[in-house]
Amino acid sequence: MSAVTALFQRSFSRGAPGRVSRIAALSFFVLALMGAAVAVAAPQFAYWAGVALLTAVCVSGLLLLYIAMPARVDGREEARRAASIAASSNIAWAVTARDGAVLDCNTAYRFLAGAGDGEPPAPPQLAFPGERPAAALYRLSRAAIDGRAREENFESEAGQKLTAAVRPLKRGEAAWWFTPRLPDAVPPKGGVLGEKRMPSALIRFNDFFRNSPFGVAITLSNGKVSEANQPFADFFGLGAHAQGMRVSDLVAPGERAAAIDRISRAANGEAGLAPVEIHPASSSAATASAASSTAATAQLFAGPFMPTAEGKEQAILYLVDTSEQKALEIRFAQGQKMQAIGQLAGGVAHDFNNLLQAILGNCDLLLMRHPAGDPSFEEINEVRQNSVRAAGLVRQLLAFSRQQTLQPKVLALKDTLTELSMLLRRLLGEHCELKIDHQADLWAVRADEGQISNAIMNLAVNARDSMPPEGGTVTIRTANFHMTRPKSIGTATMPAGEYVQIDVADNGGGIAKDDIPKIFEPFFTTKPTGQGTGLGLSTVYGIVKQTGGFITVDSEIGKGATFSIFLPRYIVVQGEQAEPPPEAEPASSASADVTGQDTILLVEDEEAVRSFAARALKMRGYTVLEASSGEMALHAVRSHRGTIDLLITDVVMPNMDGPTLVRAASRLRPEMRIIFMSGYAEDAFRRSDEHAEEMHFMPKPFGLKQLVAKVKEVLSDAPPAKSAPDSHKSKP
Repeated sequence: MSAVTALFQRSFSRGAPGRVSRIAALSFFVLALMGAAVAVAAPQFAYWAGVALLTAVCVSGLLLLYIAMPARVDGREEARRAASIAASSNIAWAVTARDGAVLDCNTAYRFLAGAGDGEPPAPPQLAFPGERPAAALYRLSRAAIDGRAREENFESEAGQKLTAAVRPLKRGEAAWWFTPRLPDAVPPKGGVLGEKRMPSALIRFNDFFRNSPFGVAITLSNGKVSEANQPFADFFGLGAHAQGMRVSDLVAPGERAAAIDRISRAANGEAGLAPVEIHPASSSAATASAASSTAATAQLFAGPFMPTAEGKEQAILYLVDTSEQKALEIRFAQGQKMQAIGQLAGGVAHDFNNLLQAILGNCDLLLMRHPAGDPSFEEINEVRQNSVRAAGLVRQLLAFSRQQTLQPKVLALKDTLTELSMLLRRLLGEHCELKIDHQADLWAVRADEGQISNAIMNLAVNARDSMPPEGGTVTIRTANFHMTRPKSIGTATMPAGEYVQIDVADNGGGIAKDDIPKIFEPFFTTKPTGQGTGLGLSTVYGIVKQTGGFITVDSEIGKGATFSIFLPRYIVVQGEQAEPPPEAEPASSASADVTGQDTILLVEDEEAVRSFAARALKMRGYTVLEASSGEMALHAVRSHRGTIDLLITDVVMPNMDGPTLVRAASRLRPEMRIIFMSGYAEDAFRRSDEHAEEMHFMPKPFGLKQLVAKVKEVLSDAPPAKSAPDSHKSKP
């Protein structure tokens, strides 16, 4: 009887759809029924035709009433359709029986209830332990038992705010929905986090998925993306359209098979798979995280994930963008390569300097016996001139390896460039215009003026060579530059501080993007074969780095190139001033006395160099004691009965090197003067000896005149030339 009452309430209540039609059909049916009753009770009035007519009318009324009745839909199937929609939105739903047991649910509810694989999920009224949600869950459970719809807002013990709704279904079943109120969600407060069934599982997973700093995606076993977060979509340049894409269409062609293999194995339940390195198929992807000169790269991890509601296998993907790491690795490898090349260049330069020393020295000896006018003079002089040119190339190698001898001093770059501008204009020629722009109140720097001038000339000549035949403009700009934060410069990092910036810009053809990373490597050149040694820019690089500065290049094909040098600002101490450019030294008089009768101990492991130096000194009247090693020299210091006025020693020798020999010999004969000679830089031994400022240095290769002049200078009590004053201070 209650079912009939409920039917009439649904069919004829105010506002029910089709209510008027159903009332008309029911009235028609009642009238037809009354007419049929009269016809049966008094057939003499209606006869059989009336009976048949009334019967037909009654049947028609019944059919009309049946058609007008509301369609009965299986409530559970309707709930399943609604739940399938909710499942795609990560809304947890469950269908419970009359006794509260879970008949069906989606993956989100299993997360919410903390159910593991193959484990039955807890009923909704037990999924949230604690006192806070107890009252709301009780009211919802009573509504499900009574067959009433109800909605409650409650807060779990972990602090999550949820909206729960229950709706009655057929045969005492009920459908439950749990929706997190994400805008009001708060971090977990503890209390039940250690329990197996974590009420915050759904929200915690959603927060992790959406807010993860690395890419996360859920895919089917064939690689079709079901859902992805923003970092995953951004890496492949998909924006908000990652869902529905296939991983095989997103990664580079050569990596697709490996990626799909990992996904398929993970979807089949295989865990602990090794990651695979991938690159996006689109070259424009991952611009937010990849370095501008490096392709986007990522590590793709795959693991098993819960199947869909339809039972389809899924995998979860983690995408870690390694583009920046790869760029750092490339920079580090490039830095190591440059350092290795520099060490090789320095070693080659040292050995080559010894060979050139022997050639130049013996040429000088030959020229003394074959002066101008002698038939052999031109050939000997030609050998000497080519040896001098070779020595210039060696100096460039030493500049690149940062092992050349520098003579730094305080410079006002404005004055230095003004002095240099006349020479630069001659070098550039009449088709190239030179513009120089200085900032007012330019800071001082401390550098070797000759080497800095050499670096700027190299850059200017390179700029000239990049110009078209009709010429162009070379612009040199200086400015004060304040670096507030450390900045990556090539393979190094320029620290924050104050610098003087020197720009050498041109409007030539520019440098290809692929050539920029190796533009400072020795023997690399973009010029045609036979038109460059490839040492110009490497020399500039070495000079700048040895001075403590940094150099960068900015170029684009067809728009020219700009080389920027950053030199640390020098803080001039009180009373100190920038040194003016040195004046040209007057030519030494031919009658200058370079002879002597002092005793000199000459230590050199290269026999050809030692032989030349000994002959040159003996020709000037000196007494020369020769030694081919540090041990032999130390023995001579101990055993020689007379005085030894001067010790000339090579820096790099087998077993006992020059500085070690000098320390031991100075303890035995403290009055003995010292001259170091080496193919390496002066700084190499000055840094290793605390008394090096009291010693003199002579870089190889040197000629006969330089040798005897240096010896005479030292023996005449001239103070050694110091490469750096004690009271300088640089501000990086």
